[in-house]
Amino acid sequence: MPRLPRSSLPWLSALSLLAASLLALLCGRYAISLSECMQFIKASAGLGDMPAGRFALLHGLIVESRLPRVVAGLLVGAGLSVSGAAYQAVFRNPLVSPGLLGVLSGCAFGAALGIILQLHGLAIPALACVTGLIAVAVGVGIANLFHNPSILLLVLGGIVANALFTALLSITQYLADPVDQLPSIVYWLLGSLSAVDHQALWVIAPLLTLGIAVLCLGGRAIDALSLSDDEAHSLGVPVRTIRYGVIVLATLICALTVSLAGMVGWVGLLVPHLARLLAGPSNARLLPVSACLGGVFLLAADGAARSLTPGEIPLGIITELFGAVAFVLVLQRVRKGWL
Repeated sequence: MPRLPRSSLPWLSALSLLAASLLALLCGRYAISLSECMQFIKASAGLGDMPAGRFALLHGLIVESRLPRVVAGLLVGAGLSVSGAAYQAVFRNPLVSPGLLGVLSGCAFGAALGIILQLHGLAIPALACVTGLIAVAVGVGIANLFHNPSILLLVLGGIVANALFTALLSITQYLADPVDQLPSIVYWLLGSLSAVDHQALWVIAPLLTLGIAVLCLGGRAIDALSLSDDEAHSLGVPVRTIRYGVIVLATLICALTVSLAGMVGWVGLLVPHLARLLAGPSNARLLPVSACLGGVFLLAADGAARSLTPGEIPLGIITELFGAVAFVLVLQRVRKGWL
């Protein structure tokens, strides 16, 4: 794969993200030209005129329908990619995904429970986020039952937490009303941006933005985790503090994305790997590039989900289909080791 100058990659990926966001605003079943969009922006700012009917139509399409969806896709893709890259650095394995410690199964159980309890508004995303964090706490707690918990014990704790909350999710699906509640649970588990709650979005968006920014700025500290624990300790690096701090922050980001858009698989695994091929292993570059590429990838997948068929395909299906094919390429590259 030809390499671009690595110092310019964060800027190029940011420009790609801006271009993808603009394209997502313009494209859809009802296409909008760039000139129309600029005319609408000028009219909104009071710098130009536009027929009232046309202005109302564009306002409904751009501001009320597409803009929240683009913001959600951007943040969900960036959040999953950054948390995936951070997990891969913590566990020193490019095949680790954000669901390793049980956050995805925990969020899924919380959302399903909220649907059964007939919660509304922010209550379901909040419950999904809380149960996702509880699942990770269970996995980390199991690892800490032993003295000097290692990465292997964290992985085993995550397997136990995943199994526990997957079982709880199955119980909630079994108890759900098959007519009203079960279809809602299944649709949520497939992942989609079509049903993003606007109130939840504007509450979650600042938290996601802050978490992504903190992880990206902490890239140099995360690089210390590439050393063995003994080497890092000899250099005065607080390995355990950094490791658990990154796990908590990446888990919170992942839980927020899942509570917002449901289960969207493969983004946290594939996008960081692609970013690593382009930007190299340094997390100071890798994390910002992962965030931008993740936003681009999810906006492209969402565009395909709402354009390929007359009815919208759940977003998780698109990412799973792409991931199943791309995983073969990932395995081939991993055999050669990290860059």
